[in-house]
Amino acid sequence: MTMAQKTNRNRVRRLRSDFVFDCVMYALAVLLVIVALYPMYFIVIASISDPNLVARGDILLLPKGITLAGYRHLFSMSNLWTGYGNTILYTLVGTMIMLGVNIPVAYVLSRKDLVGRRLFTLFFIFPMFFGGGLIPTFIILNNWFHMLDTFWVMVLPFSVIAYYIIVARTFFNTSLPQELWDAAQIDGCGNLRYFFTIVLPLSKAIIAVIALWAAVGHWNSYFNAMIYLRSPERYPLQLVMRNILINNEMAAAAMTGSAAAEVNRQANLIKYGAIVVSSLPIMTMYPFVQKYFNQGVMIGALKG
Repeated sequence: MTMAQKTNRNRVRRLRSDFVFDCVMYALAVLLVIVALYPMYFIVIASISDPNLVARGDILLLPKGITLAGYRHLFSMSNLWTGYGNTILYTLVGTMIMLGVNIPVAYVLSRKDLVGRRLFTLFFIFPMFFGGGLIPTFIILNNWFHMLDTFWVMVLPFSVIAYYIIVARTFFNTSLPQELWDAAQIDGCGNLRYFFTIVLPLSKAIIAVIALWAAVGHWNSYFNAMIYLRSPERYPLQLVMRNILINNEMAAAAMTGSAAAEVNRQANLIKYGAIVVSSLPIMTMYPFVQKYFNQGVMIGALKG
C-alpha cells in the first residue's frame, strides 16, 4: 500500500469519526434545547388548558379544553396593571442607576495609575462575603435615610453590585489597550472626555450584559419590596402576583365542596397565566441584546 493510499484511508476514518462526533453533538444539543424550552412551552399551554386535565397529567404537547378565563381574571385586576407600571419604572430607573454607578467604578479600578487601587478593590469585594444583615440594613434605611415605603428604596440602596464591577473591570483590562489612552493623551484628551467619547462606545458589549443582568434582577425582585414597602400602590409586579396566588390559596382553603374545587381551578389557571404574564416582557428583551450579551460574557468573565 502506497503512502498516498494510507493517507486517504486515514482521512476517510477521520471523516467518519467526525461525522459520528457531529451527530452525537447535534443530538445532545437538540436534547438540551428540548430540556430548556419544554418547561416554558408547558407553562404556556397549561395557562390556556383545562386545569383538571393539567392536574391529571393529560397535557403534554398540545393544549386541551382551551380557556382564557385565567388571563381574563388577571387582566381584570387593577392592581396587576399598577404592579406592571411600578415594575417597569423600577427596572428602567434601577438599571440606569446601576449602569451609572458600576461602569464608572469598574473603569476607575481598571486604571493601573489609580493610587490605592488594591485597597479600593478590596473595599468593594469585602461586602460580597460579609454583609451587615437584614435587620441593620432595615434600621439604616428607615432611621437614617428615611427611605422606607418610598420609590427610591427599590432602586438606590442595592445599586452597587461587586460582581458587576469585577466583570466590567476585567473587560476594561483586557479590551482597552494602554496605547489607546496614550494616543488620546497626545491629542489632548482628558480623563472624562476619554471615558465618555472612547471607552463607553467601545464597551457596548459589557454595558449590554450588565444592563440585562440588572433589568432581570429588578424585574424578578419581590423580596426587597416585601420588606421595605408598605403601600400596595407601590408594589412591583412580582409581589402583586405573589399576593394574588396566596389570596386564592387561602380562599380555596376556607371553602369546601364544589366551591373549593372551583376556586382551586381558577387559582391554577391564574398561577400559570401569572408566570407567562410576568416572564414574557423580560424574555422578549433578550434577543435584542443577545449579540452583545454573548460577547460581553466571554470577554468579561473568561479573560484575565
